[in-house]
Amino acid sequence: MVRFALTIVRHGETRYNKDKILQGQGVDEPLSATGFRQADAAGIFLSNVKFTHVFSSDLLRAKQTASTIIGKNKFCKDIVIQYDARLRERKYGIAEGRPLSDLKAMANAAGEQCPSFTPSGGETLDEVRTRAKNFFEFLCQLSIEEECQKEQAVPGMAGNGLETLEGKPVFPLRNHCCGLELNSDTGKDTKMLNPNILVVSHGAYMRNWFGYFVLDLKCTLPSALKKSQLSSVSPNTGVSHFIINLGNGDVIKPEISCICLNRDDHLADVNTENV
Repeated sequence: MVRFALTIVRHGETRYNKDKILQGQGVDEPLSATGFRQADAAGIFLSNVKFTHVFSSDLLRAKQTASTIIGKNKFCKDIVIQYDARLRERKYGIAEGRPLSDLKAMANAAGEQCPSFTPSGGETLDEVRTRAKNFFEFLCQLSIEEECQKEQAVPGMAGNGLETLEGKPVFPLRNHCCGLELNSDTGKDTKMLNPNILVVSHGAYMRNWFGYFVLDLKCTLPSALKKSQLSSVSPNTGVSHFIINLGNGDVIKPEISCICLNRDDHLADVNTENV
């Protein structure tokens, strides 16, 4: 059995986020001062998590967020962040660099609803979902291959990315995510929870990815989660956490449990009035 943990974080605020201007892929803005404070807060919140892999969109706002989060980590400051174009924001074509209100006007003129409307030169939701599906299946395959390598090296032994250097399982979300504990399983199951992956991406992309989890892969959700939350874009540096069970290496039909979605508890002391 192969199980792994997946933590997905949206990038911090940029000045375009603040001004409600679409960035997509064509506008590569850096984080604002508030965005860096948000990333610092997320990094502190996740500082006790021993990530085994870190992936980020190759757009600047995501790269800066990932670097800041890892810079606060107690166990993996030197981990190599892998940048992947599959994690980029949805491409908005001619709407990029323009106010969100312009996109809504375009959709209205076409007789369509936002966000399903695709402006000229932009990606359809199906195209974005295909990107997300491709990347997720890559993560699943990575986890399977690494588990096989560990079994070959030391039969019966599996690592646990959720353990500190002292061997104690830690994850801050276990006390914050709808009353669920990440490591409440038996010791045997906990040892099989590997790797522990951090992904930093973008709002519209993440919403589509989560939709794929729920609609296509039948991801189980916390009982307290409202349906409206599924269609909402994550706040800047919002944290979502999932446990993926691949059974006997089944990449096609993984079992996914959502521990929490778009949580922003760590931003309580950050000035986010313009996020």
